[in-house]
Amino acid sequence: MLTLQDCLELCELTEDEVLAIAEHEHLTEMAALELGNYLVHTPEGERRIKAMIAEDIDAARGRGELVHAAMLKLVLQRFVETHAAAR
Repeated sequence: MLTLQDCLELCELTEDEVLAIAEHEHLTEMAALELGNYLVHTPEGERRIKAMIAEDIDAARGRGELVHAAMLKLVLQRFVETHAAAR
């Protein structure tokens, strides 16, 4: 049986990126991992993940969760650095 960690190691996303997708789409971490793994293999999907993280940042700021917004900014920065289509 595969664990969540096994699936993360097979995916081209970090756990923080998967958590951002889960937050945005209101999914479990495993469902977000599956969605993210699918999206990351297409240029449009990478741009969609970038938009999800950016929207999460805006939502966190709107709720006054500045520390969470700052953490998501780091997640976005790393994502853009490692996924060319997201640039």
